[in-house]
Amino acid sequence: MVQIGYTMMTEQAGPRDLVAHVAGAEKAGFDFSVTSDHYFPWLAAQGHAPNAWAVLGAAARATSRIPLMTYVTCPTTRYHPVLVAQLAATVQLLSQGRFRLGLGSGENLNEHVVGGGWPGVSVRHEMLEEAVFIIRALFEGDLVTHHGTHYDVEHARLWDVPVPAPPIGIAVSGEHSCRLAGSAADLVIATEPRRELLEAFDRHGGAGKPRIGQLPVCYDTDHGAAVERAYGQFRWFGLGWKVNAELPHNGSFAAASASVTKEEVAEAIPCGPNVDRFVEAVRAYTDAGFTEVALVQIGGGHQEPYLEWAGRELLPALRTL
Repeated sequence: MVQIGYTMMTEQAGPRDLVAHVAGAEKAGFDFSVTSDHYFPWLAAQGHAPNAWAVLGAAARATSRIPLMTYVTCPTTRYHPVLVAQLAATVQLLSQGRFRLGLGSGENLNEHVVGGGWPGVSVRHEMLEEAVFIIRALFEGDLVTHHGTHYDVEHARLWDVPVPAPPIGIAVSGEHSCRLAGSAADLVIATEPRRELLEAFDRHGGAGKPRIGQLPVCYDTDHGAAVERAYGQFRWFGLGWKVNAELPHNGSFAAASASVTKEEVAEAIPCGPNVDRFVEAVRAYTDAGFTEVALVQIGGGHQEPYLEWAGRELLPALRTL
C-alpha cells in the first residue's frame, strides 16, 4: 500500500504556521512529511521562505509519530556539506530517528544568493556526489579531512552522532542523477511519475529501495477558486526541472510561466473537492512504481480545511491503492 505524505511548503507559509500544519497532518493520519528548503519562493504570490532547518527542529518537538524529511536540500553551494551533515544529525536526534535527508543538485533560484555563480549541470552533479561522500563519512562519526575537486574539509567531526544515521535520498531527473542515486542513496526522489527514472535507478543499484514522489493538489469546496489559487501560485510547476533549475529569480518564473493557462493548470493539478480526481493523480505514481507520494496542498492559508478533509475523505480513499 502506498504511503501518503504531507508537504510543509516553506514558500507559502511562515514558520509557526508550518509547524502547526505538520502537527495537524500527523493528527489527520498522514504517513510521513517532507519539507522544501528554499531561500526564495518560485512566485512572489507565494510570499514566504523561512529557514527549513529551524522549522524542522520545531516540527520534531511538536510531533511524535510522523517522519520528517527534506525535499530537498542542496548541499553544495548555499550550504557546505559539513554543515548539512551537522543539521541533519541534529534533526535526527531531536526527532528520535524520524528524519530522512533528501538531497538534490539545487536550483539557481536559491543558490545564487551566496554570489558564487551557478555551475553547469555536469559540475553540479559532481559537487553533489562529493558532498554525499563527505556527509556519509561524518555520519559515521569519523574525523574527516578531505581535499577534493570541489570541497575542502579540515579536521571535521560530528560530536552528536545519531544512531541510526538519517537515510539519504537523492532527487533524480535523468540518467546521471539516477546513477548517483542508485549507487549512493538509500532512496530515490522524483517530482514526476516517470517509470523510466525508477528503472534507471534500479539499473544502478536502487532495486528494492524506497521511491518517493511529490504531487501538487489544490483542495477547495469551490472548484473555480481552487483553479484560481493553483494558477496564481503553482503555474510554474509544468516548466520541468531543466528549466526550473536554471531560472535565477521569481520574476523569471513569472515570465517563463506567463503563457500557461488556467485550463492547463486544472488539467495538470487536481483541483476542487472531487476525491476521485486526487486518487487518479496519485495512481499515476503508484502505477509507475512509487512507494510513497507526498501531496502539496497549494495555499498557505488553506491547510486546515484540507487537513480536515484529507483525514475524513482523501486518505481513506487513497488507502485502497
